Amino acid sequence: MTEHRPSPSTAPAAGATDTADLRVVYAGIGDDLAHERGVLQGWGVAGLELLEADPGDGSVDALVAAFADADAIVTEGLAITREVLERLPRLRAVALQSIGTNTVDLAAAAERGVAVSHAPGFCVDEVATHTVAMILDLARHVTRFDRRVRAGVWDPLDASLPMPRRLRGQRVGLVYFGAIPRAVAPLLHAFGLEVAVWAPTWSAEDLAAAGVTPVGSLDELLATSDVVSLHCPLLPSTHHLVGERELRLMRPSAGLVNTARGEVVDEAALVTALRTGTIAAAAIDVIEDEDTGRTALTDLDNVVLTPHSAFLSAESFVQAREMALACVVDVLVHGRSPRHEAPLPRTV
Repeated sequence: MTEHRPSPSTAPAAGATDTADLRVVYAGIGDDLAHERGVLQGWGVAGLELLEADPGDGSVDALVAAFADADAIVTEGLAITREVLERLPRLRAVALQSIGTNTVDLAAAAERGVAVSHAPGFCVDEVATHTVAMILDLARHVTRFDRRVRAGVWDPLDASLPMPRRLRGQRVGLVYFGAIPRAVAPLLHAFGLEVAVWAPTWSAEDLAAAGVTPVGSLDELLATSDVVSLHCPLLPSTHHLVGERELRLMRPSAGLVNTARGEVVDEAALVTALRTGTIAAAAIDVIEDEDTGRTALTDLDNVVLTPHSAFLSAESFVQAREMALACVVDVLVHGRSPRHEAPLPRTV
């Protein structure tokens, strides 16, 4: 990577002190730590030892072995459970290079005085544009036409494919209205699409003021949208939020987009709905079993799949790394709460 120049959004405050014998252990990140070492040098922070560890099979024993000497852990998707935390008495911080925090037992961490941070907002632009790309693909059949051409079929009127749709005038229903769907909405408006939103934590007045059409219930949104795009966090109340009943409410011509979390959709019910024509198509970036990457959705031609890559760009990758490192410095060097402290879990 190029030489790092600290950005105002990530650089710690002046006056960082030297540290000694403090170990920051990285696991499951997928890159070396040369960038992080350069960042620390640019910030004037010395004495933090950055180490890479092998998380093995991700079991409790493997994680405890990997993080045994860690004062801080930096990771993305490893399961930092209560049992793992209880067996790491030295640990002071867990820094996640992700927005979601459901891989960490936040209550157990709080009980043990372990600070947990995340990277809010680091990939809003990426997920928003990926979502819109998926919506465009469902309407224009880019992926499906590409598959047919590669199979030797050059026919814009291929009877095996439904007729592409004009975007203008269609309705896209957004489930929840956090930072990402708020970035999606103006992009969709630029194509002449109506944007409707069901968001239980927003009032109808606030949604209308944001320039979208408020919808009073998820059922109504499902029944009246040409495409439904999911943007809810994974909570007890959103696990399998979309299942067999909800899919039957959707129009037979409708599509489903999921760039949120795999578990918010009952995947078996979705496969059945796509096979039987209950809905027309789906574009999916997240699945229920991401440990193996196996899903019956790969057997279906009316599905576009990406490997949980909506968040990814060269820029977001660097930003998440720097946000996590800044939070580690907050805790280990300055002895304060991390600037991007993970909120305790919600239920709605």
